Amino acid sequence: MPGQALLPADLTVVVPCYNEVLNVRPMVDALSAALSAWRWEVVFVDDHSPDGTAQLVRDIALTDSRVRVIERIGRRGLSSAVIEGVLSSAAPIVAVMDGDLQHDESVLPRMAARIRDGEADLVVASRHVEGGDNAGLAGRWRHMLSDAGIRLAQTLLPCRLTDPMSGFFAVRRSVFAAAVPRLAGSGFKILLELALTVPRETRIEEMAATFRPRLAGESKLSPLVMLQFLGMLAERICGNWLPLRFIVFALVGLVGIVVNIGAMNGARLSGLSFEHAQLVGTICAIFANFQLNNRLTYHDRRLKGRRWWPGFLVFLLGCGLGNIANIGVAQMLFDANGYWTRSSAAGAVIGVVWNYAVASTLVWR
Repeated sequence: MPGQALLPADLTVVVPCYNEVLNVRPMVDALSAALSAWRWEVVFVDDHSPDGTAQLVRDIALTDSRVRVIERIGRRGLSSAVIEGVLSSAAPIVAVMDGDLQHDESVLPRMAARIRDGEADLVVASRHVEGGDNAGLAGRWRHMLSDAGIRLAQTLLPCRLTDPMSGFFAVRRSVFAAAVPRLAGSGFKILLELALTVPRETRIEEMAATFRPRLAGESKLSPLVMLQFLGMLAERICGNWLPLRFIVFALVGLVGIVVNIGAMNGARLSGLSFEHAQLVGTICAIFANFQLNNRLTYHDRRLKGRRWWPGFLVFLLGCGLGNIANIGVAQMLFDANGYWTRSSAAGAVIGVVWNYAVASTLVWR
């Protein structure tokens, strides 16, 4: 019977997903049609979607042994989902696709064939080579985010890739497995991290593909995703000696400064004294930082429901102590050397490190 073969798969398709219940069955049908000449399987890696994505995959798996699901509880993120999906496979070739049907599965057999035939180790489905198309990106804003990300990524890549932001690629599993110990597994752009990690002799090719419009569900691309992407680039620029989570935490802190200044000025215009306006600005900044860190920096440990308020109170107290340490260190250094700029910068660094330590050990443990 179709889907009941006991032979091992030649190709595993890993699909990281969240709230894609309407796209699961159409995707299985599309893969069945495109990969009719292959022994294949698909692994949906679901981050505990509330819409029942994982359960639907299980229902399909009851009648089709080519379909599997890994449901992750308490862990989130596309890159880490891809890593878990690939490591669950024994197939010599692994492909990664989004779960929203925007990737053109019809090019997948040719991508996998290049690896099977020994012509390439990593094949990227590109929207930006001749014959490719990115018309599926909805709206001018998404086009701008994507193009900016591509230009930034290309400045770091040791090889030529027209679409390093692609989420659709095929790779020799042994190549991926060898790179895993050096992958951070954070963020949403696993291909870029992989291309920056594999040895220079890895044979990388691109193949034209169409990025189709989404038919159901909602896009996961947002400014917050791009902020996390910038953090990953910064980590690479720093030679990986600063963890991505700390870099994103620091970037969120910069956003908090903007919120602080805006809220303080607004409070001043409403007639509050400088001291009270400063207090309003500080509280608004701490609240904004907490929310952004909860949704972005610690997205895989996000606090919800009854855990939100205790976490916020600990964060508020920790940041208050961090501000005291910031001022104290800055004052001590200023008294010693008289350089207010250096003293203030040193105090700010101490404050950021302190707040990060509190956040990582007490709030988002």
